[in-house]
Amino acid sequence: MIVDRQGRRFRNLRVSLTSACNYACTYCVPDGKRLVAAQDELSAEAMARGVAYLVEAAGIERLRITGGEPLVSPKLEALLDAVKPLNLQDISLTTNGQLLARKLPVLVAAGIQRINVSLDTLDPDAFRGIARGGDLATVLDGIEQAAAAGLRIKVNMVPLRGQNLDQVLPLLDYCLMRGYELRFIELMRMGHLARDGQTFSQQFISLEQLLAVIGERYAYQQAEAPVDATALRYEIPRQGYFGVIANESVPFCRTCSRLRLSSTGWLHGCLSSSNRHRVGELFDQPRHQALPALQRLLVRALADKQEVAFSGGATVMKVIGG
Repeated sequence: MIVDRQGRRFRNLRVSLTSACNYACTYCVPDGKRLVAAQDELSAEAMARGVAYLVEAAGIERLRITGGEPLVSPKLEALLDAVKPLNLQDISLTTNGQLLARKLPVLVAAGIQRINVSLDTLDPDAFRGIARGGDLATVLDGIEQAAAAGLRIKVNMVPLRGQNLDQVLPLLDYCLMRGYELRFIELMRMGHLARDGQTFSQQFISLEQLLAVIGERYAYQQAEAPVDATALRYEIPRQGYFGVIANESVPFCRTCSRLRLSSTGWLHGCLSSSNRHRVGELFDQPRHQALPALQRLLVRALADKQEVAFSGGATVMKVIGG
């Protein structure tokens, strides 16, 4: 087991199945252009082998499949089939929900029990303005079908000043009524927002400001969460829960257990570090050759983690998943 001096180790692996996405969200890409799959993306077979190697080398317990948008990838079904026998504690998926209804049979057949759906507003016009793609009604229908199929739903919202702050309470109402848990994610200094501090400051909503808005309608209290959780969790008595990933207001770097694998075969130990470690070729090697080299790279990736707080990163979030 690889552990750093703060007692951190990699428990949670996020795999970016593809960098392609059918959205171009304003907080993710600056120019409104949808990202396409890179020409050198790993095959489903290589990615599955890599996940198995990382599970063994790092002691990974939980896997989340991300993108880009994972549901646009033709590799989805093959990867899900390949990782199912790994006996992980949890396999989940993050999606924008646009193709959720269409791909739901694949997820159910693979045994996926929970998903996170990125949804920043219930207003169709604001939806088009933020996502710059997709259709709100299709997403809501996909969420309802997934819930009816027995999947546990979390909804991810990025509150943005001037764009969707008025949607905080409507989205919370929507989730509480249906038994979904809403996760608010503070805007992150990633990609173009790491370079454009003015835009970041204009749009950023802090934990304190967010809770003030929620407190106008609901009484809430802080609830327990796992030690290495990225979200602060709150209970609205007799109604449900919501969470806040407050990477700026309440940094969680001291307990972070996440490792990310890009679709092109790079390991990222920390979103706030420009360092990345090439592992794609190792996944083509036999296990006895790949594991020692992989463990050496994992030591370096773990050392990339920030000591205290997230300070921003130049990497575009779509390239390595959320």
